[in-house]
Amino acid sequence: MTSADNSQFPAPQGDSDPLRAKPRAESYAAAVSAQALSQHVPTADGTLAILSEVGLAVQAGETLAITGASGSGKSTLLGLLAGLDQPSSGEIVLLGERLGGLDEDARARLRAGRVGFVFQSFQLLPALTALENILLPLELAGRADARDRAAHWLDRVGLSARAGHTPRQLSGGEQQRVAIARAFATDPEIVFADEPTGNLDADTGARIIDLLFELNASARTTLILVTHDEALASRCQRRLHLVAGRTREAALA
Repeated sequence: MTSADNSQFPAPQGDSDPLRAKPRAESYAAAVSAQALSQHVPTADGTLAILSEVGLAVQAGETLAITGASGSGKSTLLGLLAGLDQPSSGEIVLLGERLGGLDEDARARLRAGRVGFVFQSFQLLPALTALENILLPLELAGRADARDRAAHWLDRVGLSARAGHTPRQLSGGEQQRVAIARAFATDPEIVFADEPTGNLDADTGARIIDLLFELNASARTTLILVTHDEALASRCQRRLHLVAGRTREAALA
């Protein structure tokens, strides 16, 4: 667990984003869907079924929490939906593209600028400053306004004063705020988050939850997250609960 992050979190910004390129106009049926998705891995004791016949569909703009006990397959499912790995069987359609027909490079091109990630361990590049960590994916996506947009998103998470600081000079909460800014800076259509509060103390985690959902609502992004955090899961519109690699879905109040 990291120490508490006592720096000032930003006030809500509403729905305005002066750097937004255009409103969303998705033409596909779902932001991401999966049908009969299974993942099996060989072990010394035989084949281990991590996921079995999972099916789901998440519409554009929805928020979905994937929950379950440790080892239930949550992170594996998230990685498959994002095209970071390939399933043993089944079909995934991400942003209108069938992932089974794409090689690793093609899946990476599909994600570039359209998919954002937030990880439990932040995954910031240690040699880059806070601003540079946000700037990098924008430059890779070929954004002409990359530096202005990176500065804009760093300001939106309340860290303009930390622009020149490297990750080791930031608290855990500050690092996660940079990671959230990086995820949203490319104006993605979907954001995947894997235990985004898992390495934070309760108070900082609660503030990160507020920030994540404020920015997600403002950006009108589809959000799919894996979490053990009940407070975080309860903020989502839907919940998909995994038990031994199989799903049980329930609407959230």
